[in-house]
Amino acid sequence: MDDYRSVLLRGIGAGGVAGLLAGLVGLVVVEVPIRAALAVEEARAAAEPAGSGGHDHGELVGRGAQLVGGVLAAVIVGLAVGALFATAYAGSRRWFAGRPPFSRSVSLAAAVFGAAALLPAVKYPANPPAVGDPATVGYRTVLYLGLIAAGLLVVAGASLLASRLGHLSGPVRSTVVALAVVAAGTLLLLVFPAPPDAIPADMPSAVLWEFRLASLAETATLWLGLGVVFGLLVDPAVRADKVREGAVPA
Repeated sequence: MDDYRSVLLRGIGAGGVAGLLAGLVGLVVVEVPIRAALAVEEARAAAEPAGSGGHDHGELVGRGAQLVGGVLAAVIVGLAVGALFATAYAGSRRWFAGRPPFSRSVSLAAAVFGAAALLPAVKYPANPPAVGDPATVGYRTVLYLGLIAAGLLVVAGASLLASRLGHLSGPVRSTVVALAVVAAGTLLLLVFPAPPDAIPADMPSAVLWEFRLASLAETATLWLGLGVVFGLLVDPAVRADKVREGAVPA
């Protein structure tokens, strides 16, 4: 229990740092295409006939407050993700047997990033403001979360396959597992329905793809930062435990 508590606290701390880094990327990088998309939205609203839409385009919360709230939200999400990551790390030590804690942490973070961020981004890339029908939000959310769940199952299946192929050499085992992951990921991309919303004609493609890539960079910062910071925190601690137990020389 004490060992898990120590890992959990390190995970929460690493998640807070990673969330802050991701929030800063959102503030500096993602904000640029967001402002461009908001300009498109404002131009669209201005072109509507007076009284036709009945929409109130005034902001209840200023943009500055939204930016600060976005960074705080990223930190909170990072704390929660860090706790879950630490729990997964504690329960998955057999998946990366023989690897040092830092390598195990980064590998686990990369695997989860691929399943929970990169795979959904390929099928259902993020869209900026002024893109997407509010009526399809629920359907899009179900598709997105469903693909994340399926991707995580692929990661779990890959770890199980790797353990079953322990009799093979390292390069052969890695190749087989990688091919299986690529095949499973491709199948998921083909099976899941296409995105339900069309891209409006007034949305510049440059703004659209800048937002999508920037959003993916923000998510990558969260997971890469989590894997690296957590690995740095847990690796010296594990080595110190082994030194106290006499397993390795000081």
